[in-house]
Amino acid sequence: MADGRIYNFSAGPSMMPVPVLEKAAAQMLNYEGSGMSVMEMSHRSKYYDDIINGAQDAFRRVMNVPDNYQILFMQGGATMQFSAIPLNLMVTGKADYAITGNFARGAYKEAKKYGEIHVAASSEADNFTWIPKQEQLDLDPEADYFYICANNTIFGTEWNYDPETGKVPVVADMSSNIMSKPIDFTKYGVVYGGAQKNMGPAGMAVVVIREDLMGHYRENMPVLLDYKLMADKNSMYNTPPTYSIYMFKLMVEWVEQMGGVSVMDERARKRSGLLYDYLDASDLFKGAAQKDSRSRMNVCFRTGDPELDKKFVAESVKAGMSNLKGHRLVGGMRASIYNAMPMEGVEHLLKFMENFEKNNK
Repeated sequence: MADGRIYNFSAGPSMMPVPVLEKAAAQMLNYEGSGMSVMEMSHRSKYYDDIINGAQDAFRRVMNVPDNYQILFMQGGATMQFSAIPLNLMVTGKADYAITGNFARGAYKEAKKYGEIHVAASSEADNFTWIPKQEQLDLDPEADYFYICANNTIFGTEWNYDPETGKVPVVADMSSNIMSKPIDFTKYGVVYGGAQKNMGPAGMAVVVIREDLMGHYRENMPVLLDYKLMADKNSMYNTPPTYSIYMFKLMVEWVEQMGGVSVMDERARKRSGLLYDYLDASDLFKGAAQKDSRSRMNVCFRTGDPELDKKFVAESVKAGMSNLKGHRLVGGMRASIYNAMPMEGVEHLLKFMENFEKNNK
């Protein structure tokens, strides 16, 4: 790549589009004639008012978010939402959770502090290699909500359908696949995600919530986790993560300029398809996730030999790539290929894999 940049396959914080970085660099010292950086300006200023409202408007437009859904910018990343969800949505004190990976399991454990949590499905016994089908979901029609993690970064699995739950709202952690495809928000009560995969640098979570689900105040609710309060204050009850919101706006505008989320989906399927086709034909490398549950964002694979896996990772660094080591819970390798990863990056990885396999038979 140009300017000495490498192909960064990090699961997050992840690679960002060069045009976004260039625009941020050009505006670093003097944003739109303000005479100051976005990092320096008051969140109560007219300049910043345009930024935060512009970010919300762009996301609503690009993702086709219905008018009866609020878009919130919240601190604490996706993990803080593990607590915010039950605190805001539990009315009867019951919820269903699908445990399909490390972060879904973490959300489940946190929710158990606040109510009666039922495991509607779990793939933990198979080391989270698959996503449950609709008929495998054991759902309670009286639950306050059903919770899923839409893409499991560590294990390389992704929900390829919208769960049907009747009147029970679906809550989805889409940290690692949001903005990579169109979403029918009417099938969800809450969609949220940490920003550091497809939406910008780390530092905040974006929460999209149906308005009727807000306002169920619990005793001792932490003030910054109150969705209704955050909506009423336009995500500025306190000083928001101002620069993260600005970068988020640039990322959404880049997606729009590229042709929108449908184009992102096409690119994601092509990138991941190239890797999976190679893995399926390879004698050395094997994919980790079951075929019908494979993620378009995180491709996990291994050789079966831990020492050979280490050699692969070490040599990949020398070949101009980074962060291909798999998570310790899975081992092997992981290629995270979010929106910003160009096709050339995947082609570079494939060529390296072909040569590695040829030289390590």
